[in-house]
Amino acid sequence: MRFLEKAGLPLLHKVDPEQAHGLAIMALKMGMAPAPGLITSDRLRCDLAGLKLPNPIGLAAGFDKNAAALQGLSRAGFGFVEVGAVTPRPQPGNPKPRLFRLTEDRAAINRFGFNNEGMEVVAQRLVQRPSGVVLGLNLGANKDSEDRAADFAKVLSRCGEHLDFATVNVSSPNTERLRDLQGKDALAALLGGVMDARAHLDDRIPVFLKIAPDLDEQGLKDVAEVAMASKVDAVIATNTTLSREGLSSPFSSEAGGMSGQPLFDKSTRVLAKLSELTGGQMPLVGVGGIGSAEQAYQKIRAGASAVQVYTALVFGGLSLVQDIAEGLDALLARDGFASVEDAVGTGRGDWT
Repeated sequence: MRFLEKAGLPLLHKVDPEQAHGLAIMALKMGMAPAPGLITSDRLRCDLAGLKLPNPIGLAAGFDKNAAALQGLSRAGFGFVEVGAVTPRPQPGNPKPRLFRLTEDRAAINRFGFNNEGMEVVAQRLVQRPSGVVLGLNLGANKDSEDRAADFAKVLSRCGEHLDFATVNVSSPNTERLRDLQGKDALAALLGGVMDARAHLDDRIPVFLKIAPDLDEQGLKDVAEVAMASKVDAVIATNTTLSREGLSSPFSSEAGGMSGQPLFDKSTRVLAKLSELTGGQMPLVGVGGIGSAEQAYQKIRAGASAVQVYTALVFGGLSLVQDIAEGLDALLARDGFASVEDAVGTGRGDWT
């Protein structure tokens, strides 16, 4: 399967990026993607906000927006999978083209705008979810909603019974004024509504908050304070950035959120600062620019209990998941850590 992937990636890179993404989802649905199954060890097994993970390598939201390829993803070696973002009503998102592959930078820029099939369609797919995978859903808001804050609670109420965790996503740069909901008062009110919706579910599931890497120091302090006060179970740091620092690709001037290698340092600094602000008491998920086991290890040592990947898969394929997990196991052993938990935050000072 690795041979097929190695041969197929250059061909996918000759196709429009959004079409290539659709072909990748199709390959997963047809069982044509790498499927190493469960990847775990005593060192890799870990806990994220009460979720027992076989390894700390997760799939970030945005890859499978509509929960269409859950079977394939459940066999790809991830320790946990997050799908979405999903909004109450279906919406087409922003006009195409809206996804750009920055090969020179091993990065991507997208301005999708929460395109998805809506919570009713996704809820039906979640009913058929495979067992044996920790599955989360990224909650979103409709662009034309009269009450965006209420949309997050609506999606949780509809889909929550089929999930292991849910993520409040107020950090996408591609829905106008969505990031305004990261403001202290607005965020507190929004999270209050989501927590009320969770209280009405039969089973209590963890609620995560996903933040932007572009918050200033005061904004990050406010987010940390609200997250702790609202009893959010974990924070995902970070989403894509509006920064274009260090890019060389001809697509670097395209509007949207940038992800991939150039985001690594910026997102890791935010992660480490957030770990410091919360005194290491808030579980954190590190995402942004991870393309190797060493980078996953750096995120963990900066304060992450688990990590997520996405853009690196465009350039390295799904087999990268196994490489990162097995490489991380070796790095933990090299440095004398008996578990992921033992390594969390041990290198935070390198980033703050």
